[in-house]
Amino acid sequence: MNIKLITKRVGQGYILLSALAILSVSLMAFSNPQSVMDLVQVQLPNPDAFSSIRGAYGGVGLTLFISLLYLMLREVPKGLAFLSLLWGLYALSRIMTIVSQGALGSFGRQWLLIESILCLTALVLLWANRTVNSSLLAYENRC
Repeated sequence: MNIKLITKRVGQGYILLSALAILSVSLMAFSNPQSVMDLVQVQLPNPDAFSSIRGAYGGVGLTLFISLLYLMLREVPKGLAFLSLLWGLYALSRIMTIVSQGALGSFGRQWLLIESILCLTALVLLWANRTVNSSLLAYENRC
């Protein structure tokens, strides 16, 4: 197996892992929106609140899942770039919360670390995919 195929497959695996993580929350939100909010100890007070969580985490999450599957199969570098933005902006949102509202609880701290690692992983894989592709292109042009 050559290095180009290896970097592509590792990138695809990472995109799939991220897509499945998003899908799990999406399915949880569709079936029981309160279960999503239980993770942060928030009670949903009315049907509009349930509808909002079902839409934001369920509907948007499913849209992200489907989009990531497409990117995994057709546009690996774009999928990695997208995930670096997604996870990076999640982490940035938590940092903004620390600055404006104060320290996060254990859930928020844990996810800040996870999302930061996921962002960095996507960036490294994106760099590896682009480096391998441009190196091979330069090599092919010399031959």
